[in-house]
Amino acid sequence: MNYKGKTVWITGASSGIGAELARQFAMEGARVIISSHEAEELAGVKKQLESVSTDIHQVVFNLGNPDEVQATADKILKDFGRVDVLMNNGGISTRALATETSLEIDRRIMEIDYFSGVILTKALLPAMVENGYGHIGVTSSISGKFGFPLRSAYAAAKHALFGFYKSVWAENNKNGIRVTVFSPGRVQTNISLHALEKDGKEHGKMDPGQAKGITPEKCAQKMILAMKRNRKDVLIGGSELVMVWIHKYCKPLYYMLVNKISST
Repeated sequence: MNYKGKTVWITGASSGIGAELARQFAMEGARVIISSHEAEELAGVKKQLESVSTDIHQVVFNLGNPDEVQATADKILKDFGRVDVLMNNGGISTRALATETSLEIDRRIMEIDYFSGVILTKALLPAMVENGYGHIGVTSSISGKFGFPLRSAYAAAKHALFGFYKSVWAENNKNGIRVTVFSPGRVQTNISLHALEKDGKEHGKMDPGQAKGITPEKCAQKMILAMKRNRKDVLIGGSELVMVWIHKYCKPLYYMLVNKISST
């Protein structure tokens, strides 16, 4: 499996994992569409990618605005005819206690991290089915596998991704549709910097554990390799992934450990 000649659309592509996915797909010869609400940063990524490929296209839109998401999907289909690979990678996290997080922030996180990808998937899936091929890559998180302090809204949205996309695969794999859900652990990205605190302001700090995580380059390599192998549910990271297995096979130990994690 290679992506030469395929049209790949990546959200959250202005930095981190998304920007690195764009570079690696471009190196494989794909037509790459990069998206983000950060126009200046996205333009910088496009300029860097132009040294790799001339078939790079940028589309600026806000994942938090459902009307804008739908309109962008319609325009992409009109302009490009098809999308072979959709990478629902864009998202935002939280650093706030559930009791201090307003419902407005809960809804905002869910809109960006969950509903935006659902809108894009519903818009693009019929054409994928008609073409007999499509691959949807979804960036969840190990927080989508278990609860974690200060991330109630984020974990909820990431949990929701599994229910939706596993159902999409079950309904459409016979039509040539592939779905891969990724659960990264610690990756050296800006996600903690932009995470929302209880008042809606950005956290503005790099989590110490995250700073020691794997690089976006390594994460993207593992993601693309997993997609080539048609894997469905993929853990990516380092030693922190052991928490997933503890939660799955030794619940008492999980509850003891998570109770010791600072929530301040």
